[in-house]
Formats: sequence, structure tokens, C-alpha cells
Amino acid sequence: MGLKEFQTEIKLEIDDPPTVITSDTTNSTETSATISDADGGRKNEHPFSWILTRVHAGYFRITLSLCSQALLWKSLLDSSDMFLPQMLKPLSRAFILLWSVSLFTLLGLSLLYILRCFFHFKMVKAEFLHHVGVNYLFAPFISWLLLLQSSPFIAPKSVSYLLLWCIFVMPLLILDVKIYGQWFTKGKRYLSVAANPTSQMSVIGNLVGARSAAEMGWNEGAVCLFSLGIIHYLVLFVTLYQRLTGNNNGIPALLRPVFFLFIAAPSMASLTWVSVSGSFGTPSKMLFYLSVFLFASLVCRPALFKKSMKRFSVAWWAYSYPLTVLAMASMEYAKEVKGGIPDALMFTLLGLSVIVFLALVIFTAFNSNKLLTNHDSITYNCISKNNIQTSCDDNLS
Repeated sequence: MGLKEFQTEIKLEIDDPPTVITSDTTNSTETSATISDADGGRKNEHPFSWILTRVHAGYFRITLSLCSQALLWKSLLDSSDMFLPQMLKPLSRAFILLWSVSLFTLLGLSLLYILRCFFHFKMVKAEFLHHVGVNYLFAPFISWLLLLQSSPFIAPKSVSYLLLWCIFVMPLLILDVKIYGQWFTKGKRYLSVAANPTSQMSVIGNLVGARSAAEMGWNEGAVCLFSLGIIHYLVLFVTLYQRLTGNNNGIPALLRPVFFLFIAAPSMASLTWVSVSGSFGTPSKMLFYLSVFLFASLVCRPALFKKSMKRFSVAWWAYSYPLTVLAMASMEYAKEVKGGIPDALMFTLLGLSVIVFLALVIFTAFNSNKLLTNHDSITYNCISKNNIQTSCDDNLS
């Protein structure tokens, strides 16, 4: 009797439902168990603990959208010449409501993730070591910086603004050292293998931090963060654009909405340079034109997102933030370049941004029971794989 007859084969599938298939070559029988069963009845242990195992960093896509939308509405109110005087009061109330909802949502998710760090540290560590999961660790701090920029209660040049800016930027710099350090020290062709569209989150973090610094009037810090972000963006953009052979760390079909991050990075860079330089000059225009081109390229390829739209997931929220930032950049462009075409482009992007945001809110409300599934991100699938392997090892020993 050979050793192969006693071997167990474990297969993890990302498609719904994720399964563990055990086959015995002796009797040719197969048994299937879902991931939830392999977790050892985690739901039965404690409902709150089960929630903590599901809420990974990818859920901060929701707060990115909320906080950026609040910033968009603040920008609209600052451009009061766009509205009739009688419209300003209700719009101001709507902005305060949106900002408050963004604040409470971000507070809630941040608290849940902090508890996850304490009670399920191995899962957080798995995200940190995952080529997609680590990039979304930037998302909570980016969300806080966007919320700070849109705050109606904290002045940009106040001490509290500076203190909060330091608190939110420091983790971004620590993650920068980790990620960018790997890019040029971890062997040959490391970046070409590890790079994926979510890698642009690190760039966006630096750019948002730079814009906040510029709003405070600290131009030196803004230039420092902007240069750090834009240089690594150029390296990353060229790497992703080439789609080198050997890049096996792509993303599954369900996560393809993150391709819209290609729009977010240059749009955010355009806005940041406006804050740093004080005008929508040639560099900002070049970055804005690149954003519009990439947006048109993605819109012309709906088949790319067909599979991701078959089933609701939190990954859908990846559409909103890039469109919102692009809309804000179009506002600055329309202010600088007067004419019918810039205005038409601005109103089109503004309308699209708001419609997509509202549609996501509605879809999320109707599919709230699917928010905590494990199909929205390969981050959780990776973590589940580790848990299943441990569970199976315990059962076999």
C-alpha cells in the first residue's frame, strides 16, 4: 500500500461557495465543507467575534467614498456662485448631515478594526503580508485625512488640525517605509510580481497627506509628501502599464472595480498640486488629462467589470472614490479654463459621481445581509485558507 493512498488533497476555490474538498483515493469518496464549517463553528462561539473575523481593511472603501463625497460637497458650497442663494441653506444642511454620517461610519469601522487587531491579530498580520490586503491598510488613514479636510468645525491652520494631521500621517509614513522599502530591496523583479491596481493606495495616501499639509500652510511638508507619492506613482504606473509576464499576483474578477484606482491617483495628484502651487497650472492640467483618458479607457471596456457586477460585494464601493476625486479635479479645471466644454465636463462628472454614490448607498441598504460575506475580497479568502489549513491539521493529527 503506497503512501499516496493516505494523502489528503485540499483545494480552496474563490468562487461562490468557497469549498474544501477532501478526497480519499482508497474509497474514491469526496466530502465538501464550506469555509464557515471549517472555521469550527465560529458563528456559534460569539456573534460579535464572528463579525470581527469578517471586517477586513477592504471595508474602508465605504468610508473613502463617504469622506470624499463630503469633501466634494464642501467644495461645491465654497463655490457658491454655482448655486442660487436660496439653495445654499438646504445644501449646507445636507453637507452637515453627510459629514456626520461619514464621521460616525468611520468611527464605527475604525473601532471594529482596532478590536480585530486585539482579538484576531493573526488575521491582521495575514492582511499585512498579503499583496492586496496591505494596500488597504492605508484606507482608514486616508479616510480620516479626507474627513479632516472637509470638516466644517476645525480650521486648517488651527493647532487641533495640525495635531490630527500628525496622528493620521504617521501610520502612512510607516507603511510607506515597509512597502517602498520592499520595492527596491527585495530581490529581482519583486515589484513587477507584487504590483496590482490596489498598490496605488500608498500613492494616494501620500497625496492626500500632502494636500492636507498645503491646506495648513506648511508648504515644505506638502512638497515632501507630494514628491514621495508622485515619484513612486511613476514607477508603479509604468510597471502596471507594461503588464509584465510573470505577474501572478493579479486580482480576481470580483475585485476588478479597483481598476478605477487608476483614475484616483492622477486626479488626487492634480488636486494636490493646486493646493501646493496655488493655481491649476500645467502640471495639474497634465494629470487631469491623464485621469480623463484613463476614465474613458475604462468606461469603453464594460466587459472587464461584467463578472464583478453579477453579485453585490463591498468591492463595488471602489467605483465611488475615484469618480468623486475626478469630479473635484474637473471643478478646478473649469475654474481655470473658461468655456462650455470644461463646464459640461464638470457637470457630467459631478452628476455621475453623485449618482454612483447614491446607487451604492441604495444597493448596500438592500443587500446589507451580504456585507459580511467572504466573497468580496481575496484578502479574506487568504485568511480563511490559513484558518482552514490549521483546522484540517488539527483534525488529521
